[in-house]
Amino acid sequence: MLKAALRDTLTAERIVAPSIELVELERFFDDRLFGLGPLAPLLRDERVSEVMVNGLRGVWVEREGRLERAAVQFASEDEIVLIIERLVAPLGRRIDLANPLVDARLADGSRVHAAIPPISLAGPILTIRRFTQRALGPEDLVRLDTCDAATMDVLVGAVRDRRSILVSGGTSCGKTTTLNALAFAIGESERIVTIEDAAELRLPQPNVVSLETRSPSVEGTGAIDVRTLLRAALRMRPDRIVIGEVRGGEALDMLQAMNTGHRGSLTTAHANGPYEALLRLETMALMAGVDLPLAAIREQIRRGIEIVIQQQRLPDGRRRITHVVEVVPDARDTYELRPIL
Repeated sequence: MLKAALRDTLTAERIVAPSIELVELERFFDDRLFGLGPLAPLLRDERVSEVMVNGLRGVWVEREGRLERAAVQFASEDEIVLIIERLVAPLGRRIDLANPLVDARLADGSRVHAAIPPISLAGPILTIRRFTQRALGPEDLVRLDTCDAATMDVLVGAVRDRRSILVSGGTSCGKTTTLNALAFAIGESERIVTIEDAAELRLPQPNVVSLETRSPSVEGTGAIDVRTLLRAALRMRPDRIVIGEVRGGEALDMLQAMNTGHRGSLTTAHANGPYEALLRLETMALMAGVDLPLAAIREQIRRGIEIVIQQQRLPDGRRRITHVVEVVPDARDTYELRPIL
Protein backbone atom coordinates (compact mmCIF):
# COMPACT_ATOMS: atom_id res chain seq x y z
CA MET A 1 0.00 0.00 0.00
CA LEU A 2 2.77 2.43 0.95
CA LYS A 3 4.82 1.45 -2.09
CA ALA A 4 1.87 1.93 -4.42
CA ALA A 5 1.03 5.35 -2.95
CA LEU A 6 4.64 6.46 -3.23
CA ARG A 7 4.93 5.33 -6.84
CA ASP A 8 1.62 7.01 -7.73
CA THR A 9 2.83 10.28 -6.17
CA LEU A 10 6.12 10.18 -8.07
CA THR A 11 4.28 9.44 -11.31
CA ALA A 12 1.79 12.26 -10.74
CA GLU A 13 4.63 14.70 -10.06
CA ARG A 14 6.57 13.35 -13.07
CA ILE A 15 9.53 12.49 -10.87
CA VAL A 16 11.79 9.75 -12.17
CA ALA A 17 13.79 8.01 -9.43
CA PRO A 18 16.38 5.24 -9.94
CA SER A 19 15.30 1.88 -8.55
CA ILE A 20 17.82 1.92 -5.71
CA GLU A 21 16.73 5.40 -4.62
CA LEU A 22 13.10 4.34 -4.77
CA VAL A 23 13.80 1.38 -2.50
CA GLU A 24 15.60 3.64 -0.02
CA LEU A 25 12.72 6.13 -0.14
CA GLU A 26 10.18 3.38 0.50
CA ARG A 27 12.23 2.15 3.45
CA PHE A 28 12.52 5.70 4.83
CA PHE A 29 8.76 6.26 4.84
CA ASP A 30 8.10 2.77 6.20
CA ASP A 31 10.51 3.43 9.09
CA ARG A 32 8.94 6.80 9.83
CA LEU A 33 5.30 5.78 9.58
CA PHE A 34 5.34 2.27 11.04
CA GLY A 35 8.80 1.46 12.38
CA LEU A 36 11.50 2.88 14.61
CA GLY A 37 12.05 6.10 12.69
CA PRO A 38 15.64 7.36 12.63
CA LEU A 39 16.76 4.48 14.86
CA ALA A 40 15.92 1.85 12.24
CA PRO A 41 19.15 2.21 10.19
CA LEU A 42 21.22 1.88 13.37
CA LEU A 43 19.47 -1.35 14.32
CA ARG A 44 20.05 -2.76 10.84
CA ASP A 45 23.79 -2.35 11.38
CA GLU A 46 25.08 -5.70 12.69
CA ARG A 47 28.08 -3.93 14.25
CA VAL A 48 25.83 -1.98 16.64
CA SER A 49 25.24 -3.74 19.97
CA GLU A 50 23.51 -0.95 21.90
CA VAL A 51 21.54 2.20 21.09
CA MET A 52 21.08 4.97 23.69
CA VAL A 53 18.70 7.91 23.16
CA ASN A 54 19.24 10.83 25.55
CA GLY A 55 16.10 12.77 24.73
CA LEU A 56 16.70 15.48 22.13
CA ARG A 57 20.29 15.89 23.29
CA GLY A 58 21.59 13.13 21.09
CA VAL A 59 21.82 9.44 20.26
CA TRP A 60 24.79 7.25 21.13
CA VAL A 61 25.64 3.76 19.93
CA GLU A 62 28.10 1.08 20.89
CA ARG A 63 29.60 -0.13 17.63
CA GLU A 64 32.15 -2.95 17.76
CA GLY A 65 32.82 -2.20 21.43
CA ARG A 66 33.30 1.54 21.01
CA LEU A 67 30.90 4.25 22.15
CA GLU A 68 30.21 6.90 19.52
CA ARG A 69 27.66 9.58 18.78
CA ALA A 70 25.24 8.77 15.98
CA ALA A 71 24.23 11.25 13.30
CA VAL A 72 20.58 10.93 14.26
CA GLN A 73 18.07 13.61 15.21
CA PHE A 74 14.47 13.52 16.35
CA ALA A 75 11.93 16.17 15.41
CA SER A 76 10.42 16.25 18.90
CA GLU A 77 10.16 14.41 22.20
CA ASP A 78 6.78 13.12 21.06
CA GLU A 79 8.53 11.25 18.24
CA ILE A 80 10.77 9.47 20.77
CA VAL A 81 7.77 8.52 22.92
CA LEU A 82 5.99 7.20 19.81
CA ILE A 83 8.94 4.92 19.04
CA ILE A 84 8.98 3.66 22.64
CA GLU A 85 5.26 2.90 22.37
CA ARG A 86 5.81 1.02 19.11
CA LEU A 87 8.42 -1.11 20.84
CA VAL A 88 6.50 -2.00 24.00
CA ALA A 89 2.85 -2.05 22.89
CA PRO A 90 3.12 -5.46 21.13
CA LEU A 91 4.43 -6.85 24.43
CA GLY A 92 1.33 -5.73 26.31
CA ARG A 93 3.27 -2.98 28.06
CA ARG A 94 2.71 0.76 28.11
CA ILE A 95 4.55 3.92 29.01
CA ASP A 96 2.67 6.98 30.24
CA LEU A 97 2.46 9.32 33.21
CA ALA A 98 1.14 6.52 35.40
CA ASN A 99 3.88 4.14 34.20
CA PRO A 100 6.86 6.34 33.27
CA LEU A 101 9.40 3.49 33.44
CA VAL A 102 9.43 0.31 31.37
CA ASP A 103 11.86 -2.57 31.03
CA ALA A 104 11.03 -5.29 28.53
CA ARG A 105 12.41 -8.02 26.29
CA LEU A 106 11.59 -7.89 22.59
CA ALA A 107 10.62 -10.90 20.49
CA ASP A 108 14.19 -11.21 19.17
CA GLY A 109 15.62 -11.23 22.71
CA SER A 110 16.82 -7.61 22.71
CA ARG A 111 16.28 -5.61 25.89
CA VAL A 112 14.48 -2.26 25.98
CA HIS A 113 14.63 0.19 28.86
CA ALA A 114 12.78 3.50 28.64
CA ALA A 115 11.92 6.38 30.94
CA ILE A 116 9.90 9.54 30.39
CA PRO A 117 9.19 12.66 32.46
CA PRO A 118 8.63 13.25 35.30
CA ILE A 119 11.24 10.68 36.38
CA SER A 120 13.51 11.50 33.44
CA LEU A 121 14.55 15.14 33.65
CA ALA A 122 16.11 15.23 30.18
CA GLY A 123 13.03 14.10 28.30
CA PRO A 124 12.32 10.59 26.98
CA ILE A 125 15.23 8.18 27.46
CA LEU A 126 15.53 4.93 25.52
CA THR A 127 18.15 2.18 25.62
CA ILE A 128 18.06 -0.83 23.31
CA ARG A 129 20.53 -3.61 24.03
CA ARG A 130 20.57 -5.91 21.05
CA PHE A 131 20.49 -9.68 21.36
CA THR A 132 23.38 -11.16 19.41
CA GLN A 133 22.44 -14.03 17.15
CA ARG A 134 25.36 -16.25 18.13
CA ALA A 135 26.64 -16.92 21.62
CA LEU A 136 30.41 -16.66 22.01
CA GLY A 137 32.38 -19.68 23.15
CA PRO A 138 35.82 -19.94 24.79
CA GLU A 139 37.68 -19.73 21.49
CA ASP A 140 35.81 -16.53 20.61
CA LEU A 141 37.00 -14.81 23.80
CA VAL A 142 40.59 -15.69 22.87
CA ARG A 143 40.04 -14.35 19.36
CA LEU A 144 38.60 -11.10 20.76
CA ASP A 145 41.60 -10.78 23.12
CA THR A 146 39.46 -11.02 26.24
CA CYS A 147 42.18 -13.36 27.47
CA ASP A 148 45.00 -15.44 26.02
CA ALA A 149 44.74 -19.13 25.16
CA ALA A 150 46.63 -20.25 28.28
CA THR A 151 44.24 -18.38 30.58
CA MET A 152 41.22 -19.80 28.80
CA ASP A 153 42.61 -23.34 29.07
CA VAL A 154 42.90 -22.87 32.85
CA LEU A 155 39.34 -21.51 33.12
CA VAL A 156 37.83 -24.24 30.95
CA GLY A 157 39.66 -26.81 33.06
CA ALA A 158 38.26 -25.23 36.24
CA VAL A 159 34.71 -25.48 34.90
CA ARG A 160 35.20 -29.12 33.93
CA ASP A 161 36.62 -29.80 37.40
CA ARG A 162 33.38 -28.42 38.88
CA ARG A 163 34.94 -25.43 40.57
CA SER A 164 32.47 -22.68 41.51
CA ILE A 165 33.34 -19.43 39.75
CA LEU A 166 32.38 -15.79 40.27
CA VAL A 167 32.92 -13.36 37.37
CA SER A 168 33.34 -9.82 38.71
CA GLY A 169 33.50 -6.46 36.96
CA GLY A 170 31.83 -3.15 36.22
CA THR A 171 28.87 -2.35 34.01
CA SER A 172 29.18 -3.43 30.36
CA CYS A 173 32.57 -5.08 30.80
CA GLY A 174 31.45 -8.39 29.30
CA LYS A 175 30.71 -10.43 32.44
CA THR A 176 27.70 -12.21 30.95
CA THR A 177 29.58 -12.96 27.73
CA THR A 178 32.41 -14.54 29.71
CA LEU A 179 29.93 -16.45 31.90
CA ASN A 180 28.23 -17.85 28.80
CA ALA A 181 31.55 -18.83 27.23
CA LEU A 182 32.69 -20.65 30.38
CA ALA A 183 29.38 -22.50 30.58
CA PHE A 184 30.16 -24.00 27.16
CA ALA A 185 32.68 -26.20 29.01
CA ILE A 186 30.00 -27.89 31.15
CA GLY A 187 29.53 -31.51 30.12
CA GLU A 188 26.68 -32.41 27.77
CA SER A 189 25.41 -35.08 30.17
CA GLU A 190 24.82 -32.54 32.95
CA ARG A 191 21.51 -30.88 33.76
CA ILE A 192 21.88 -27.09 33.89
CA VAL A 193 19.43 -24.55 35.29
CA THR A 194 20.02 -20.90 34.36
CA ILE A 195 18.46 -18.01 36.28
CA GLU A 196 18.43 -14.46 34.91
CA ASP A 197 16.68 -11.13 35.27
CA ALA A 198 16.82 -10.80 31.49
CA ALA A 199 17.40 -13.97 29.49
CA GLU A 200 20.72 -13.63 27.65
CA LEU A 201 22.51 -16.92 28.23
CA ARG A 202 22.44 -19.44 25.40
CA LEU A 203 24.05 -22.76 26.17
CA PRO A 204 24.65 -25.54 23.64
CA GLN A 205 24.01 -28.45 26.01
CA PRO A 206 20.81 -30.45 25.45
CA ASN A 207 19.58 -30.54 29.08
CA VAL A 208 19.18 -26.85 29.94
CA VAL A 209 16.30 -25.24 31.84
CA SER A 210 16.14 -21.44 31.54
CA LEU A 211 14.31 -19.38 34.17
CA GLU A 212 13.64 -15.63 34.00
CA THR A 213 12.39 -13.26 36.67
CA ARG A 214 9.09 -11.44 36.27
CA SER A 215 8.37 -7.83 37.10
CA PRO A 216 5.20 -6.93 39.01
CA SER A 217 2.08 -6.15 37.03
CA VAL A 218 0.58 -2.69 36.80
CA GLU A 219 -1.33 -3.56 39.97
CA GLY A 220 1.98 -4.33 41.72
CA THR A 221 1.44 -8.09 41.98
CA GLY A 222 2.90 -11.23 40.44
CA ALA A 223 6.61 -10.42 40.79
CA ILE A 224 9.01 -13.39 40.79
CA ASP A 225 12.59 -12.61 41.80
CA VAL A 226 15.92 -14.43 41.48
CA ARG A 227 15.71 -15.77 45.02
CA THR A 228 12.36 -17.42 44.34
CA LEU A 229 13.67 -18.94 41.11
CA LEU A 230 16.82 -20.21 42.82
CA ARG A 231 14.76 -22.05 45.40
CA ALA A 232 12.65 -23.51 42.61
CA ALA A 233 15.78 -24.53 40.68
CA LEU A 234 17.04 -26.58 43.62
CA ARG A 235 13.95 -28.79 43.22
CA MET A 236 14.70 -29.44 39.53
CA ARG A 237 17.64 -31.81 40.16
CA PRO A 238 20.31 -29.51 38.69
CA ASP A 239 23.90 -30.63 38.28
CA ARG A 240 24.88 -27.00 37.74
CA ILE A 241 23.22 -23.68 38.49
CA VAL A 242 24.20 -20.65 36.43
CA ILE A 243 22.92 -17.31 37.76
CA GLY A 244 23.24 -14.36 35.39
CA GLU A 245 23.96 -11.95 38.24
CA VAL A 246 23.54 -11.84 42.02
CA ARG A 247 22.34 -8.50 43.38
CA GLY A 248 20.66 -9.18 46.71
CA GLY A 249 19.62 -11.74 49.27
CA GLU A 250 19.72 -14.57 46.74
CA ALA A 251 23.50 -14.56 47.28
CA LEU A 252 23.01 -16.43 50.56
CA ASP A 253 20.83 -19.10 48.91
CA MET A 254 23.42 -19.46 46.15
CA LEU A 255 26.26 -19.90 48.66
CA GLN A 256 24.28 -22.49 50.58
CA ALA A 257 23.64 -24.39 47.33
CA MET A 258 27.34 -24.29 46.44
CA ASN A 259 28.17 -25.67 49.88
CA THR A 260 25.58 -28.45 49.80
CA GLY A 261 26.25 -30.47 46.66
CA HIS A 262 26.03 -27.96 43.81
CA ARG A 263 29.71 -27.32 43.18
CA GLY A 264 30.62 -25.99 39.80
CA SER A 265 27.96 -23.28 39.79
CA LEU A 266 28.69 -20.01 38.00
CA THR A 267 27.54 -16.42 38.50
CA THR A 268 28.54 -12.75 38.13
CA ALA A 269 28.54 -9.69 40.38
CA HIS A 270 29.34 -5.99 40.09
CA ALA A 271 32.63 -5.15 41.84
CA ASN A 272 35.89 -3.33 41.15
CA GLY A 273 38.20 -6.18 42.13
CA PRO A 274 38.28 -9.82 43.31
CA TYR A 275 38.54 -8.93 47.00
CA GLU A 276 35.79 -6.31 46.66
CA ALA A 277 33.62 -8.92 44.94
CA LEU A 278 33.74 -11.13 48.02
CA LEU A 279 32.90 -8.17 50.25
CA ARG A 280 29.93 -7.46 47.97
CA LEU A 281 28.78 -11.05 48.43
CA GLU A 282 28.91 -10.50 52.19
CA THR A 283 26.67 -7.46 51.92
CA MET A 284 24.23 -9.23 49.61
CA ALA A 285 24.06 -12.28 51.87
CA LEU A 286 23.23 -10.02 54.81
CA MET A 287 20.35 -8.60 52.73
CA ALA A 288 18.67 -12.02 52.93
CA GLY A 289 17.44 -11.10 56.40
CA VAL A 290 18.62 -14.37 57.94
CA ASP A 291 20.08 -14.11 61.42
CA LEU A 292 23.59 -15.35 60.65
CA PRO A 293 26.80 -13.91 62.11
CA LEU A 294 29.22 -12.34 59.67
CA ALA A 295 31.81 -15.00 60.47
CA ALA A 296 29.42 -17.72 59.28
CA ILE A 297 28.70 -15.87 56.03
CA ARG A 298 32.42 -15.42 55.38
CA GLU A 299 32.97 -19.13 55.93
CA GLN A 300 30.23 -19.90 53.39
CA ILE A 301 31.89 -17.58 50.88
CA ARG A 302 35.36 -19.06 51.43
CA ARG A 303 34.03 -22.59 51.03
CA GLY A 304 31.56 -21.82 48.23
CA ILE A 305 33.41 -19.50 45.84
CA GLU A 306 36.59 -21.14 44.58
CA ILE A 307 37.71 -18.85 41.75
CA VAL A 308 37.11 -15.14 41.08
CA ILE A 309 37.62 -13.74 37.58
CA GLN A 310 37.97 -9.96 37.33
CA GLN A 311 37.01 -8.36 34.04
CA GLN A 312 37.43 -4.78 32.87
CA ARG A 313 36.41 -2.65 29.94
CA LEU A 314 39.47 -0.86 28.58
CA PRO A 315 39.45 2.73 27.21
CA ASP A 316 39.59 1.43 23.63
CA GLY A 317 36.38 -0.56 24.18
CA ARG A 318 37.94 -4.00 24.52
CA ARG A 319 36.80 -6.28 27.35
CA ARG A 320 39.70 -7.91 29.12
CA ILE A 321 40.15 -10.44 31.95
CA THR A 322 42.64 -8.75 34.29
CA HIS A 323 42.82 -11.15 37.26
CA VAL A 324 42.13 -14.81 37.95
CA VAL A 325 42.46 -15.71 41.63
CA GLU A 326 41.74 -18.67 43.86
CA VAL A 327 39.97 -18.22 47.19
CA VAL A 328 41.88 -19.95 49.99
CA PRO A 329 39.20 -21.91 51.90
CA ASP A 330 41.10 -22.23 55.18
CA ALA A 331 41.93 -18.54 55.69
CA ARG A 332 41.01 -17.06 59.05
CA ASP A 333 38.71 -14.07 59.65
CA THR A 334 39.15 -12.40 56.26
CA TYR A 335 39.82 -13.55 52.66
CA GLU A 336 43.09 -14.77 51.23
CA LEU A 337 43.36 -14.73 47.45
CA ARG A 338 45.98 -16.67 45.55
CA PRO A 339 46.72 -15.58 41.93
CA ILE A 340 46.31 -18.45 39.49
CA LEU A 341 47.81 -16.59 36.54
